[in-house]
Amino acid sequence: MAKLIPLPKLLKKAQDKFNAHIRERDKELGCISCGAEVQQAGHYFSQGQHSALRFALPHDIGYFNTNGQCIRCNMYLSGNLIKYRQGLVKRYGEEFVLRLEAEAEQRTKKWSRDELEIIIETYK
Repeated sequence: MAKLIPLPKLLKKAQDKFNAHIRERDKELGCISCGAEVQQAGHYFSQGQHSALRFALPHDIGYFNTNGQCIRCNMYLSGNLIKYRQGLVKRYGEEFVLRLEAEAEQRTKKWSRDELEIIIETYK
């Protein structure tokens, strides 16, 4: 019997695959907050506080919680969230952003092994 990958390592692998997908998806769009070159995948709602929005499949609204960002906005400006929200509205519309914000109110989640494996497979 094959040894199972520990859940923390599986979670990290899923996050790495998802983030790489987001950087590729958004590279031509520029940083959601300032328009600079996309270097990272930034979350509108933090992955620590809103674990269900950490990553998602493309059909889930949580998929759009993560967008390409430059290092400056994501790391040094703590997500540059005011500009991030303005970028979300410009890209997806105010109604969509309000739906995402409502979804975030009730979204904490413990990811299962099966769910993480689906994320990894989807974004490999």
